[in-house]
Amino acid sequence: MSKPGPSRHVPSRLDAAFAALRARRERALVPYFTAGDPSLAATRQLVAEAARRGADAIELGIPFSDPLADGPVIQRATQRALAAGVTLPRVLELVREMRGEVSVPLVFLTYYNPILAFGLKAFCRTAVEAGIDGVIVADLPPEESAPLQAEAAPAGLDLVHLVAPTSTPQRMRGIARASQGFIYMVSLTGVTGERAALPAELSRQLRALRAITTKPICVGFGISTPAQAAEVGRVADGVIVGSAIVRLVERYGGTPDLLAQVGDFIAALKAELRPNA
Repeated sequence: MSKPGPSRHVPSRLDAAFAALRARRERALVPYFTAGDPSLAATRQLVAEAARRGADAIELGIPFSDPLADGPVIQRATQRALAAGVTLPRVLELVREMRGEVSVPLVFLTYYNPILAFGLKAFCRTAVEAGIDGVIVADLPPEESAPLQAEAAPAGLDLVHLVAPTSTPQRMRGIARASQGFIYMVSLTGVTGERAALPAELSRQLRALRAITTKPICVGFGISTPAQAAEVGRVADGVIVGSAIVRLVERYGGTPDLLAQVGDFIAALKAELRPNA
């Protein structure tokens, strides 16, 4: 694996959040929303509600026409947002507007094509100026990330990399070195989506990664109930929940119950990640 790009030594909002959580012996809850589903205005309300109900950081998915890592629930959300005309510039403007209302770290989840089209330097600088703290690029392996990292580091944007169940120990070491903010551990092979049970080997994989890094590790893909969040929280620093939340948005979008339904679910997830749970 090639060496990571320029390092950035100034602690980020993500660094501060995970340090505070560790001091409280608490695990992070990181909910995911598809930006613009059911609307940009609703996304703004959902992010604020999520932060109010216990989210420690929030992932915002940038709608993209070919979301390779996303399962059917998030694919449908992406298609709804694209059909409504949601674009990367509009999502950046949304973040700029809501940043004053939300103090938790905000992380983009995207693919490389929208960033390339926007321009690497312009994307990193504009994202940070809008209030974004980190970016996860689902189809960008660390070996190919040097050009983006070279722009992200001086801009102050954390580039979060993913570890897969198939990652070898040598590859995990390289990913751990390159990742900033936290390391995203994918719990299973395949696409995002709710699962009835978590993989039996997840704890072993987490222990193997923990043995080679002190950076925070957040687990995503397949976590869809408070009980599963509690299970992952016993071994990871944070839990990422996407499809189960996006399904609630799909079900209640456009109804008066949307914020309460999503907020109650986020509160139930977070309750399992506190030390007295």
